[in-house]
Amino acid sequence: MKHMQQTIIEFRTGQVVAPTGRGGRFAFSADTIQAKIASGAVESLPWASITASENGEFSGRGLGVLRFMVELPAPQTFLLAASGHSMAYVNGEPRLGDVYSDNRISVPVRLKAGKNEFLFPVGRGRFAGKLVPITSELSINTAELTQPDVVLGESGPLWGSVVVVNASEKTQRGLKLLANGRATAVPPLPPFSVRKAAFQLVPPRDLTKLTGDELPVTLEIGGAKASFSMRVRKPTLTHKRTFISQIDGSVQYYAVNPAQKPASDNALILSLHGASVQAQGQAEAYGAKDGATLAAATNRRPYGFDWEDWGRLDAFEVLADAAKRYPHDPTQRYLTGHSMGGHGTWSVGSLFPGQFAAIGPSAGWISFGTYGGANRPASTSPVTAVFSRAANQYDTLLFKENLKQAAVYVLHGDADDNVPVTEARTMRKELEAISHPKVLWYEEPGAGHWWDNDPKTPGAACVDWPPMNRLFAACRRTENPESVSLVTVNPAVSATNAWATLEQQEVSLDVSSFQLRREGTRLIGTTKNTARLSVALAGIRDLTLDGQTLTHNGSPLALEKVGGQWKPTRKAVPATEKNARRSGPFKQAFTQCFVLVYGTAGTPEENAWSYAKARFDAEQFLYRGNASPNLLPDTEFDPKRERDRSVILYGNADTNRLWKQLLGKCPIQVRRDGIIFGNKSKALRQPDLACLFVYPRPDSALGLIGAIGGTGLPGLRLTERVAYFTSGTPYPDWCVFGPKMLTEGMSGVLEAGFFDNRWGLTA
Repeated sequence: MKHMQQTIIEFRTGQVVAPTGRGGRFAFSADTIQAKIASGAVESLPWASITASENGEFSGRGLGVLRFMVELPAPQTFLLAASGHSMAYVNGEPRLGDVYSDNRISVPVRLKAGKNEFLFPVGRGRFAGKLVPITSELSINTAELTQPDVVLGESGPLWGSVVVVNASEKTQRGLKLLANGRATAVPPLPPFSVRKAAFQLVPPRDLTKLTGDELPVTLEIGGAKASFSMRVRKPTLTHKRTFISQIDGSVQYYAVNPAQKPASDNALILSLHGASVQAQGQAEAYGAKDGATLAAATNRRPYGFDWEDWGRLDAFEVLADAAKRYPHDPTQRYLTGHSMGGHGTWSVGSLFPGQFAAIGPSAGWISFGTYGGANRPASTSPVTAVFSRAANQYDTLLFKENLKQAAVYVLHGDADDNVPVTEARTMRKELEAISHPKVLWYEEPGAGHWWDNDPKTPGAACVDWPPMNRLFAACRRTENPESVSLVTVNPAVSATNAWATLEQQEVSLDVSSFQLRREGTRLIGTTKNTARLSVALAGIRDLTLDGQTLTHNGSPLALEKVGGQWKPTRKAVPATEKNARRSGPFKQAFTQCFVLVYGTAGTPEENAWSYAKARFDAEQFLYRGNASPNLLPDTEFDPKRERDRSVILYGNADTNRLWKQLLGKCPIQVRRDGIIFGNKSKALRQPDLACLFVYPRPDSALGLIGAIGGTGLPGLRLTERVAYFTSGTPYPDWCVFGPKMLTEGMSGVLEAGFFDNRWGLTA
């Protein structure tokens, strides 16, 4: 059926094929439907006709992939407004999905004259969608808004952000987003794309003239307008704050339940919310405290990243911002959370000993391996052993020894039907087994997942639990302890406890540790899987490390292992080597204000893939992480302007003009005719290979290069179904996989590994 220009097209009749893949947090999952899509054999799938219900919804367990054909008399641009799908293929191009059915972000799609194919992999058994004709090339979507509150008595500019839609076939340049007349520059908007654009505004000095408790805001960009209101709050009430994230330059928010009596000896509590909960709601679940400020981080989204990966980074960005804004005693910092946030409390608390005086997980699960989908491949081959090691970073129990350095209060309802109470009981047994010095425990009889035993008092009891609060008030963090210890698997995530830092590992992402004790001018300790160690203590003259006795003159103390023996050194770890500021694995590339750079030196088909994949990643990270990365062609990347930023390169050495400049010295080289390792002693010569790897940016001590590419279009397209933005999916420093990945899962991975400390290939 052909549709006229201004017709809203609803997806009501189409085709469906039953699901063949599996859920869970796996780096690679077999899915025969996706294999057919990637190979261009969609017609061979066993399609069946399907019709939507009266309300336009498709539902049921049999929804694997939905297929719709839309025929147009002429090319036309629409907004794709759909929900319930994990992603979309529009005439073969990957586009944003809405697996949580948020209905907040619509993407512009350019359709051709004639038949247009839409494929929707459905994530949770429900789908609805339509195509809305555009009314202007630029528009503002206030359904996807990040904004602070206006706090009475404070001055200065405030940051917010909103989705801007470019529904034109040209890159929009030189745009400014106006907020009540104040202009903020917007980076170039590529064709048919969406971006979370930042804006800044300064509230009027006299807020008493406002009608009610809201500040009206008008946004304008390129002729498009939109409006909303910002709450005006007293400083003693809960309120929202925003800040600029160093992960991607985006605007993020957190909520605050402020101390009623601000003072330098107050406490600061970091609270982590559960799945589907907003930070604002989390902060409001607590009663106000005279001497404690509570900061509720966002995890970047209500679901976000389970307080792993970028969610963990968000928690610490919030803690740093709140610590600067709200007076408190640094020895009185505490960590708590509920449900997914209870898991975050276990995870974050165990990864960073010495950061918190006490932690309080409520209804928290332990790890992905015990709850929510296993992510550790069985070590049945060298490749799966590599991925199993990559999964170490998500195994909370590996770091349980770190928890001995904070008091712990475990809270759970004994009838919880969401997170079983066995998760809490297991953690209690694990802490008892390591002789944890202070664990308090309470199970509320008959209570489910969310409970409040006295609704008349402020705060929900399952998070704002008086005995937990009393434990917090009684605990202080030791800032300069006589002994320190740490268990970690990645120094780039967790390396330091007080005055000691594990700078390098011997084996990447295997378990490393140190236990150190000072006795006057003497230092005694042991290490495991540690290649470099630094100690910021003055006056150390003698040390015994791993049974080896050394003499040291000077400060600070740095040690490196040479030939299995420790030796003092005055040299810092070279920036060109793996270190506590820059390392793998692959996901680490998506930090340090990363920018996405697509290739333009290939064939038209290769260039089209490169742009579509980069745009798809920008859309996915926007959806999952409220993100706003820059998206540029290789011809417009300026190393000086983008100084120290991480760079994600799409394509290969033949299709991306920056490859030679940024990856010319990498021991993995990817071209159309194959992938070459090291000194050309090994090569994979196939036209359908895909690869992911991370490598240091050569002109920076901080930035990383993330390569997403392959040897030919079939290989390049395999990367469209790799779930690196899903929390808990483990990827090593590098991996190469072929089309069997979509039919056999991990068996389709041909090679994988970790670089050594000098970024060379390990044997």
